[in-house]
Amino acid sequence: MNLKQLEYFVAIAEEGQITAAARRLHISQPPLSYELAQLERELDTQLVRRGPRGVTLTEAGRLLLGRARCILAMATATTREVSSVGKGLTGTLCLAVADAVAGLVPSARLGELASRAPEVSLELREGSVPEVIDLVSDGIAEVGVVRTPFSTQGLRCRYAPAEPLVAVMPPTLEVGDELSVSLGELSESPIVCERRRFEAVAGEAQAHGLELAPFALTEDERSTCSCAAAGLGVGLVPRSLLTVCDTGECFIKAVSEKALESRAAVIWKADRALSPLAERAVTLLGELA
Repeated sequence: MNLKQLEYFVAIAEEGQITAAARRLHISQPPLSYELAQLERELDTQLVRRGPRGVTLTEAGRLLLGRARCILAMATATTREVSSVGKGLTGTLCLAVADAVAGLVPSARLGELASRAPEVSLELREGSVPEVIDLVSDGIAEVGVVRTPFSTQGLRCRYAPAEPLVAVMPPTLEVGDELSVSLGELSESPIVCERRRFEAVAGEAQAHGLELAPFALTEDERSTCSCAAAGLGVGLVPRSLLTVCDTGECFIKAVSEKALESRAAVIWKADRALSPLAERAVTLLGELA
């Protein structure tokens, strides 16, 4: 099994047809079918089922597809990192960014890479905090940017200052003081919150003898703001998210419980030396203010 075979297999799986995969790879169909047959022979298992309308993956094929994508991504990342060693600020930096820090990264400071090193390019990958940590831990992304809370095992971190959680309130749901609101004051409100963040909010509420029932749980903090702007409930997001979200006529108030503050963080693998390009990116990201 080699990288070419894995690349061919991924193309077949994603296209659902050998002819379409051959067009995508700019090769003829016979060598593609040959390499697929060789791969199945080497693994001693059937990977695809051929039908009149194309191919479908077997259970073994579905398993291989996930592994093949990871292997190919790691091979690309390894080539990129090795080729950049000793070359200074050249090449491509793979930066993984969690949606929870969308208001902080990408930042204008990263533009300095383009102005100071025109041979540098940026590959941006986005996902949830766990997905970004996996990208960094697997070596696919050299640097990641996430938000607390997260496990720091196997990582080195550079943290930004703490920022408050804010409540994005439709006018019909306004409670609290002019600039702040407590969880107690929100206990009767329909809450909209990112799923992972709500665990922390609910835990803090329980510590104060309160119970918060979410109206909606989202997968992206920006969706939380959109729901609040539509009047569906009080959205709870880190303050920096407001720079990339349209909150309409909503009131913005800081949640008074300090335990719900969070910090953005630049992360990289603890057991891997950063390339010169990645070191420069970490410096430019600074405190993520």
